[in-house]
Parts: sequence; C-alpha cells; structure tokens
Amino acid sequence: MSTDRRTFLKASALASAALGLDALPRISSAETPSTETTRVERAAKSLSILILGGTGFTGPEQVEYAIARGHKVTLINRNKTRPDFFKGRVEQLIGDLNGDMSALKGMKFDVVIDNPTTAPAWVRNAAQYLSGNTNHYIFISTISAYASDKNVWADESDPTHTMPPGLDPYVDMNTLKPEDRGQYYGPLKAYSEKEVEKHYPGMNTIIRPGLIVGPLDRSDRFTYWPYRIDKGGDVLAPGTGNDPVQIIDSRDLAEWTVRMAENRTLGTFNGTGPVKPLTMAEMLYGIKGVTTAGAQFTWVPADFLREQKISAWRHMPVWVPDGPNNAAFSRRSIAKALAAGLTFRPLAETAKDTLDWNKTRPATELQALADGKIAGISAQREADVLAAWKAKQAATK
Repeated sequence: MSTDRRTFLKASALASAALGLDALPRISSAETPSTETTRVERAAKSLSILILGGTGFTGPEQVEYAIARGHKVTLINRNKTRPDFFKGRVEQLIGDLNGDMSALKGMKFDVVIDNPTTAPAWVRNAAQYLSGNTNHYIFISTISAYASDKNVWADESDPTHTMPPGLDPYVDMNTLKPEDRGQYYGPLKAYSEKEVEKHYPGMNTIIRPGLIVGPLDRSDRFTYWPYRIDKGGDVLAPGTGNDPVQIIDSRDLAEWTVRMAENRTLGTFNGTGPVKPLTMAEMLYGIKGVTTAGAQFTWVPADFLREQKISAWRHMPVWVPDGPNNAAFSRRSIAKALAAGLTFRPLAETAKDTLDWNKTRPATELQALADGKIAGISAQREADVLAAWKAKQAATK
C-alpha cells in the first residue's frame, strides 16, 4: 500500500477534475460560515487585509472572522467560485494569479493572506504589484512541502522538497496535467515559500497546514467519516485504531491566521492539530459520539486492506498506517504554533458541523460521496471487503 503523498494527491486531483469540483457552487444560506452568528471580539486595531482567493474552503471563514474583528477586507480572485458572495461586505477585485493581476496596481495593504497559490510563478506574478506595498505577507503552504515523513515530531526546520530535475519552478500551471499538479504539489509549494521569502524578506509568515477539515470541505477526506458513521451499521475501520492522525478545523486555521496578521507574527509554523496526539480510533469514536445511528467498527489490518486494493488516505480517508517511512505523516510538531496562539475547537463540534453541512450539499456531490468518487468507498465495496475479512477470520478459527 503506497503511502507516498504524491500518490494521494495525484488520485485526488484526477478525481476532482473528473467531477468538475474545481468550480464550486455558490454557498447556500445553510453553508454560511459559522463565525457570522458567533459573537467575536473586535481587534484592537483595524487592518486593511487583502485575501488572495477567499471564496473556496478556508477563505470564507477568514473573511467572516476578519470582518467580525473589524478589519477592512479586499478580495482578488477570478470571481468564478461563488461569484460576488461577499458583495457589499468586501471590495472585490478581479484577477488571476496565473494571468492578469493588474487590478492591484497602485494599491497598498497592511496584510496580504495568500490562500490559493500553488506555483512560484503565482507568487512572482502578484509580487510585481504587492512587493513594497504591504507590511506583512502570510502564505498558506502545506506539510506536503516537507521532503520526508521519517522524523517523528519534526519541527519547522525539517528539510523541504527541492525542485525535481527538468521541472521549471516557474511553470505555467495551465500546462500541467491534473496528475502532474498532484505529483509536484509538494515541491511547487516548497519553492513558492522561497519565492515569498525573496519578495517579502523580513515580513513574511509561512503556515504549513496538515489535513484541513470541517464544513465546506468537498474533498471528502474527512467528510466521509461523519457521513458514513451517521449511516450506522458495520463500519470498515482501517488498521488497529492506534495509528496517529492530525487534522485542523478550517475555522481554527482561518481565525488563527487572522490573529497572526493582527499580531504581525512572522516565521514558519506547522498548522495542524489537535493539541494532544489523536489516534484513528479516538477520531472515529469521537465522530460517532455526535450521531445516534449506532455504528459499530470492524478494524481491518493494513496488510489485508492492501490485498483488497484499499488504499490509505484515498479509500480510507485521514488514515495512513504508522511505520518508519510515515512516522511523521501525522506527527508534526505544533509547539511553535501553540506558542503563537493556535487553538482548537472540540472534535465533536467539527464532526457535527461537518455532518450538518454535508446534508445541505447538492445531490450530485452527495452521490459522488456515496460512490467514493473523491475519497472513501461505496457501500457495496465496503460490504465486500468486510465480508472477505470476516470469511478469512472464520477460516483461521
């Protein structure tokens, strides 16, 4: 069973492209980020914040929280993902990180939050207008930027990827196939970090999130579990239950990012969680606690899942079997982030809110989830694997 991160990303990119999930539907009233109805204390000082993107997954949470904190928010994006969703509440600029960003010409901002950048060329493209016109650049990177997952509880000094031979670091992303975007995701993000440091020296913050979860997440990499457990019955659970996992609620990440902007906290930080180590069993039982369906877990060893062609992460979301090559996949040190004020809401809140949001999704997305098109497996495939595992157990008695 391959646990190489590139394999996961490649499969996810292909599946997402096939289903057209790059173009997300407008957020419905049921999908409005939760911070809109939560009383939030105003910041001591109002900032002018530019958010690159802002209408995808974590972006809406950032926007809502920043507005609630009293900041002036400007968005620049193609205005194709949920167009004009924040109309009248933010200044909307039209721009394409892979193309024309001239709408930024002559503008100045206290802080820039860069959510969507995947390629170094995108950093360079925006920097021709933003370099010298902001005091703080926050770049949302990824733990996939790390070159290895062998060092348990490794901190931010762990080496990151170098560019693969033959790959132009300033490649036009439109020329890359979806599978190549997945394969080179980590190296491109790592080189993008260097580009940020070059254009915004002494004024940058790099945040490397782990798996981001919660409402609005259409990757289904966490959503699969609340959805499946809420259906009840015998649930295929991977491994022994003791494999470590790390996740972060998109709202915790978004709100912390805004607070980092307010405090002008510079440096590089691993942005994942929770505070204490979490196992796969603790996560699944925690999710079960917000349902009433009476699901039961059957834990199936990794080697049997491999025989059944059930892949970690792709078919069994969040999970990667513990081992020497994956020792740090879900055990990245977050000590530095905790010292910088990263906080976490309870798993039960993330699970319930994700489950409630999932029920509001369009029928086509719910069908894709049921069929395991993006992450997870279909009910029939799950039943087949469980039957095969139980037959093997019976044969050995």
